[in-house]
Amino acid sequence: MRYAHTNLIAKNWRSLSLFYQKVFECKPVPPERNLKGAWLERLTGMPDVHIVGEHLRLPGYDDAGPTLEIFSYDTSTSGVPKLNLHGFSHIAFEVESVADTVKLLLSEGGELVGEIVSREYDTLGTGTFAYAKDPEGNIIEVQSWKKHKDSSAE
Repeated sequence: MRYAHTNLIAKNWRSLSLFYQKVFECKPVPPERNLKGAWLERLTGMPDVHIVGEHLRLPGYDDAGPTLEIFSYDTSTSGVPKLNLHGFSHIAFEVESVADTVKLLLSEGGELVGEIVSREYDTLGTGTFAYAKDPEGNIIEVQSWKKHKDSSAE
């Protein structure tokens, strides 16, 4: 068993995909998807459904790693439950510098939700965090970690 992907439904999958490629160094995994037909109608319960998009390899993984699947529906999703009512809240990326990544994120059309904050954890080190939104309003956590110095090594 293995984790496969997380799906993100976009208003404009191409522009949202480029955002994740530029800001978080995600890499496209061909082929682009152009999905339709009776099999998809049965799967989704939506008549005349048409889905387009692509998968992006998440940073830090090889070719077998999980992906972020960014799709757009050509058909209305009214009547389909909204996924933001309960359940997944955000996607998180660990980066070298939260401040630098947030700066890039803002330049690519994202926005900061709150402030960049740091917190010391007794056993984990210092974590620096920010919540932001991608250009379509999806929540992203950006984090970095600085380990405690090992005082026993001195």
